Amino acid sequence: MRILALLMLVFALPAHALELNGAFKQGGLVIGQTEPGAKVALDGEPVTVGTNGAFVIGFARDAKPQAVLKVTNGTQSIKRTLTIEKQTYKIQRIDGLPERKVTPKPEDVKRIQSDNAKIWGVRGSMSSEPRFLTGFKWPVKGPISGVFGSQRILNGKPRNPHNGVDVAAPTGTPIVAPADGVVALVHADMFYTGKTVMIDHGLGLTTVYAHMDSISVIEGQVLNQGDPIGTVGNTGRSTGAHLHWGMTWRSVHLDPMLATGPMP
Repeated sequence: MRILALLMLVFALPAHALELNGAFKQGGLVIGQTEPGAKVALDGEPVTVGTNGAFVIGFARDAKPQAVLKVTNGTQSIKRTLTIEKQTYKIQRIDGLPERKVTPKPEDVKRIQSDNAKIWGVRGSMSSEPRFLTGFKWPVKGPISGVFGSQRILNGKPRNPHNGVDVAAPTGTPIVAPADGVVALVHADMFYTGKTVMIDHGLGLTTVYAHMDSISVIEGQVLNQGDPIGTVGNTGRSTGAHLHWGMTWRSVHLDPMLATGPMP
């Protein structure tokens, strides 16, 4: 609700104004507001703008120290150089995983590729309504067992950095939508993430919920913030009941904790 309150103030700004609110850090989500009809670009790449002038940008785990945002409306333009704070990432060691989940067998690779195609198909979509303006809250509460950006050492083998945040909770704990959105993907059994849901929040911003025990939504379902989507589980590549919550802007993984603030 913090983001929504800030953005409500923006609509009264004079023409050609630019307002940015969020985390100017590696992994950070920033929500912007400009005049309806304006064009926005980040480091020369076009950014989709909603009909009300709202837009969203994000910074990758290893984003450079500066980014240039340009807003153009007719013959007038605003250019801002954004300073991106560097983050320090932890190393997380996880042992006891089934070896097949760390080093998949050849017959698993096609399944993984199919899973990835579905996930990136959602992330490549661009729904036009900025439903993220509700702001974000935690989809489940509990101890944080894995943080964004940490280097993963699985069964002693270095793997890709963690691209979300893990929240430990008992199996069956309800998971709710952290912001308004539309269910973009429901899958009963992905190789790595088990029972999986993805929500489209608009303008390229999506979230993913992994290792679920049960799913209570269907694809295309419109969600309000706080609506139930399923329950915490231990499916896929997991050593205990928890929710993996990921956030992505286009193809850029973001830190959900920077969008919500600390766990209450």
